[in-house]
Amino acid sequence: MRRQTRALRRRARSVTRHFVWPAHLVEHSAMLRPDCLSRSFFATSAAWLVLLALTASPAASAAPKTVCTVTINSSDEKDAFQRHLPHGEYQFVELVQRGQPDWLELARRRGISCDALIISGHFDDGTEFYTDRFTDREFLTVHEMQQAACSASGNGLFSQLKEVYLFGCNTLKSDPRYAASAEVGRSLRRSGHTQADADRLSALLSERYGQSNRDRLRHVFKDVPVLYGFSSKAPLGRSAGPLLERYFQTAPAGEVASGRPSATLLKLFGPSSMIAVSGLTDADPHAGFRRDMCTLADDRPSVARKIGFMHEMLQRDVTDVRMFLDHLERYVASIGPLQRSVPEVAAALAAIERDQPARDRYLAFARDADDASVNTRMMALARTLGWLSLAQEQAELVRVLADRMARGSLGKNEVDLACESPHGRQPALARQLLATGTPRTSQVAHAAVLACLGDAEAHQRSVRALTSAQAEDLAIAQAYLRRRPLADVEELRAVTAGIAGMTAASAQVRALESLARQRLADAQSLQLIAGLFPKARSLDVQRAIAGLLIRADTQLLARAELARTLRQHRLKSPDGTDVIDILIRLLQST
Repeated sequence: MRRQTRALRRRARSVTRHFVWPAHLVEHSAMLRPDCLSRSFFATSAAWLVLLALTASPAASAAPKTVCTVTINSSDEKDAFQRHLPHGEYQFVELVQRGQPDWLELARRRGISCDALIISGHFDDGTEFYTDRFTDREFLTVHEMQQAACSASGNGLFSQLKEVYLFGCNTLKSDPRYAASAEVGRSLRRSGHTQADADRLSALLSERYGQSNRDRLRHVFKDVPVLYGFSSKAPLGRSAGPLLERYFQTAPAGEVASGRPSATLLKLFGPSSMIAVSGLTDADPHAGFRRDMCTLADDRPSVARKIGFMHEMLQRDVTDVRMFLDHLERYVASIGPLQRSVPEVAAALAAIERDQPARDRYLAFARDADDASVNTRMMALARTLGWLSLAQEQAELVRVLADRMARGSLGKNEVDLACESPHGRQPALARQLLATGTPRTSQVAHAAVLACLGDAEAHQRSVRALTSAQAEDLAIAQAYLRRRPLADVEELRAVTAGIAGMTAASAQVRALESLARQRLADAQSLQLIAGLFPKARSLDVQRAIAGLLIRADTQLLARAELARTLRQHRLKSPDGTDVIDILIRLLQST
């Protein structure tokens, strides 16, 4: 008992060195003589102090850290964290709500604040996290993340983050997504810069606006101490899960959401290209770009204020405008008719429309663009801003196409451009283009562009090119039919018969692959294609036929008989099971 009392006293003395006595106890002790302070008083006070100190300690009172998860594809990573992190110290919140398209916005409104964030999903093209599961439709775009980050208040969804785990390929890839194109350099030289200066400034623009995956996610997660991600390929969830299990077996306690890079984690995932970086800070040389981006992405400023900023941006050097084009397009498209009718908004838009110097610089740059799609995008934005009428925008499209035809540089990109244009299927535009004297309808690319604009004769020429032995012509026909599918059954049958009569195996494969995208539902055409299988002397041709039939409506065929034909006449595959085997199983199962 004495030993316990002495230990308690030692603990009490340690505590009292850092403890402020309550006033009523100080007053009470002052009224007592030292020799009247009994042992029981000290023992009782010491016990009380120790209990108070223990219950007031940070470890006992700290709230659990919130680990937010965004499970787009695999749950292996999230499951590993949940199994190993102590429940009393960490709480998990899944932000994805299946079937709810605005789940990220809902999480913001719920007032969730994350200490750590785990995102799992494919990220190959750098625009969104997505899944390869056919039954799921969840995704998370970088733009949504930018809006969430830019619109955050002091207690926003991402504002308290210490760590972010980005389990997806290329999440921290450093290659720029955009680079200053040749017209940027020409614009700089026209404004008086030397060639050397123009090259230097172009490089700086590429660095500022290049928006590599790494830069974009550093912008989203501003001031976050640690971002884990992958500079190239990332392991799939079924591989990442076991690696995380090994990590938690050896990792120091409390490392997750500490804001410090884990040497253990980086060593385990290092062979899979994992790296760690920090989020952007205000001291970053390109922090100004984030401020510009956030001015339009933030949902708190008024529409009129954002349009005022956009006007200021349009008055900068046109090379900056070009590099910021994505953000300008996205914001202008978000301004609806009701917003445009608000007096302050209408006045801000009218100020842009009246700005003749900005308009002239902008249009001159757009007309000089090497990439036809850049030209048409800039012209479309110009019409939205009131700088062009509809007729003027259409005339610009005709001018661009005629220019490429005259220079002999028309290809698949221009075909896609003409077919995707909102001005497509307008024979009047096709006639305007023909009136320039530049189209040569014997050239498939020229015919496909005219067909996209609504020329019926050019359409027939483009479709016939699908059975061409010329790879370039076939590629143009494929591009055209992706945008303008076959709608007439007689036309479909004619194309099918043409493919059946092709003799070059490689060209026939490409034609079959293109026809497969049409998802055939015509019995006569399907029977003709199925009849090619036993005659084929190329495994690639047989595989292309099988790929077409898998996508088609095979209920129109005698499935059991077709399965027997496939088994009897299939050429041996050196790769084992292939699409032919899959088709056979499909036919037998139904």
